[in-house]
Amino acid sequence: MTDTEHNTIHRVPITIAVTLATILQSVDTTIANVALPHIGGSMSATLEQMDWVLTSYIVAAAIVTPLSGWLAGRFGRKKVLLISVLGFTMTSALCGMAHSITQIVLFRLLQGGFSAGLVPLSQAVLLDINPPERHGRAMALWGQGVVLGPMLAPVLGGWLTDSYSWRWVFYINVPFGILSAIGLMTYLRETQKRKSSFDFFGFATLSLAVGALQIMLDRGSLQDWFGSTEIWIEMGLAVLGLYWFLVHTFSAREPFVSPGLFHDRNFNTGNILIVVVSMVLFATLALLPPLLEDLLGYPVLTTGIAMAPRGAGSFIAMFLAGRLIERVDPRVLIATGLVIAATALWIMANYFSTQMPQWLIWGETFMQGLGTGLTYVTMTTVAFTTLAAKYRSEGTAMYNLLRNVGSSVGIAATSALLTHNTQVMHERLASHIVPYGGQIRLHAPFSFTSIAGLSALNEVVTRQARMIAYNDDFKLMFVMTLSMLPLVLLLKPRRRHAEAPLVMEME
Repeated sequence: MTDTEHNTIHRVPITIAVTLATILQSVDTTIANVALPHIGGSMSATLEQMDWVLTSYIVAAAIVTPLSGWLAGRFGRKKVLLISVLGFTMTSALCGMAHSITQIVLFRLLQGGFSAGLVPLSQAVLLDINPPERHGRAMALWGQGVVLGPMLAPVLGGWLTDSYSWRWVFYINVPFGILSAIGLMTYLRETQKRKSSFDFFGFATLSLAVGALQIMLDRGSLQDWFGSTEIWIEMGLAVLGLYWFLVHTFSAREPFVSPGLFHDRNFNTGNILIVVVSMVLFATLALLPPLLEDLLGYPVLTTGIAMAPRGAGSFIAMFLAGRLIERVDPRVLIATGLVIAATALWIMANYFSTQMPQWLIWGETFMQGLGTGLTYVTMTTVAFTTLAAKYRSEGTAMYNLLRNVGSSVGIAATSALLTHNTQVMHERLASHIVPYGGQIRLHAPFSFTSIAGLSALNEVVTRQARMIAYNDDFKLMFVMTLSMLPLVLLLKPRRRHAEAPLVMEME
């Protein structure tokens, strides 16, 4: 029995093992955010020190993600994926046992490095063990793990922290990581290896570009963005690193990233789409919880319940997409998903307010889940339909790197815009409130003659200004989503009867 036939026969246990690995990584990207105040309190850490708990993980994952493709080709995909799962599980336990801020930052750095290969290599495995006609369903399952992980993480992290301890945010990974490792060791066969030299300069320049960009995005809000010398330096390093990387890639004999990877039109278009879709998807995920908790006064549990329809919408859309993609032109599915997501964002931009009913939140989060789920699965499937099998591990690594960069840029940009627009709108609203001769009459508890009255008035103005700033963010994402529709025309439709062999080799 060949390795390909073995992996195909044991498709179900392999799928369970790699799906667990995908969920572990996607959940852990955001689950620690909820526990940060508790971690900082127990370790007497400053705000800037706690920021490195997140930054270390994000930067390490971003740098190692493109490396996972080369490692899988050089040493075998099973070996690299198994080491990633075991390393991630071990460092998760070490994070839970940490007793100082230095220890937890170090362990989070290692955890981020080991986590980098989990999602792209799991995606590559699913594409290989399924025939072409099942790629849509495989990507639907993979997409559910990637998209739903960050949705469930805040609720799960809050419950674990409140009910037990912040350390359980990390300990929860251990049993699932062990199950995933056992499944991989038992059922997955190794891929063929290829001998290739390591392009250190290409890797170094890409790492410089990605690492500097991630640090800039993560620390921008703390350093007042481009009012800080640090941010300018980080931006300069990111641009310089990207320039060196591109020049080297298209001129070197054996570059770190194969130029042939970018000769595929579907893959290139899919990369552009995933950046924008990730920006919108993860920015909305970051914006809605503080909107519901700070402006509407929802408890954490109620916020999680209000966000649940989004997950339900994504599940339904991904399930449908996996089955419709063989019967309907995928370009139609992607365009439909983008229109549904854009419609939800338009309603959020125009009808979300401090007085909105809860059913409006449920409806719009459900609609956006439908749109993003339909787009995500179809787009991911089409992006790899025409890509040569020998580029599969490398392609999934690059695809997921751009997905992570897109999500980071989206969260940072919308957060910065939210802060700026809140200040601008506060000034504009406050300018219309005057003590004499104005048309606005103040009633208790508002007053110009007492500190309590002025404080109450300022609170209301700030609340309204922040709501308008949220609406502006949703409006920007609405425009970004619609702007992607012309790119759909660049995609090549899928060949229904193409004889694409199941290739486990990376020749």
